[in-house]
Amino acid sequence: MPREKADKSSQVATPLPTGGLAKNTIAFQGELGAYSHMACQACYPDMTVLPCPSFEDALAAVSSKKAQLAMIPIENSTAGRVADIHTLLPGSGLFIIGEHFESIRHCLLATTDADETTLKTVTSHVQALGQCRKNLRAMGLNREPFADTAGSAKYVAEQGDKTIAGIASELAAQVYGLKIIRRDLQDEGNNTTRFVVLARSPLDYSEIEGPVMTSFTFEVRNIPAALYKALGGFATNSVNMTKLESYYESDSFKVSEFYADIVGHEGMANVARAMEELRFHTKRVRVVGTYPLARDRGIT
Repeated sequence: MPREKADKSSQVATPLPTGGLAKNTIAFQGELGAYSHMACQACYPDMTVLPCPSFEDALAAVSSKKAQLAMIPIENSTAGRVADIHTLLPGSGLFIIGEHFESIRHCLLATTDADETTLKTVTSHVQALGQCRKNLRAMGLNREPFADTAGSAKYVAEQGDKTIAGIASELAAQVYGLKIIRRDLQDEGNNTTRFVVLARSPLDYSEIEGPVMTSFTFEVRNIPAALYKALGGFATNSVNMTKLESYYESDSFKVSEFYADIVGHEGMANVARAMEELRFHTKRVRVVGTYPLARDRGIT
């Protein structure tokens, strides 16, 4: 059963970059039926999907022109940042051209002869296990991480073992012929994942209608108050910073990298001044995309 198209307010309403890109294909990490697959359907229902084993493979599919776009989860309202994404994005050479918020409704899936009394073990992506932690503990199920949610559903179907369940989407249940033991297994009712859409070329912010978001990474100098000085311009110029997160790009703890989202673009005078001050106080800044701000955010 095909998934209904999402309301227009949750779609990525953005022009597609042109110029020698691959055919009408969008890549995502995971198996068919993954939440990333659902996000692709919601935003680009007419595009062909390309499942990839890893996030790196999905990004590489765009870089190598096997796909035109990639749909990548970046953070979840319950479990936080998706591991590895912040380190992969800057080095991928790709640009964010859109964002999408997908409501995550986890289902506990098992073989058709299973029920809650037969289950002993549940497997899924670590993010999904974390998002259902309280309910799984109450059910007394042993948790085993898997590469992705839809992959765990496929594994359960292949094993044919009524003691094993997977956590995945309703779409995955349909794809792999599994029984839904429980719906809405997530601990939080408003469980939402933010996805970003990546392409080989950036959008021209002057051609985007409505409010925009700009994402960038930067490395501060290893001196006292470096971060304070670097970010001061955003406060004094009234630029709304919606996200700031630190990470280490290498195995050294000496240098911190930062990922940030701000509302606006560098064609705006206040944003231009703030970014100029940021560049003055940091080693390097890389803008990874300016793109339409999703209406789901409620920011104008």
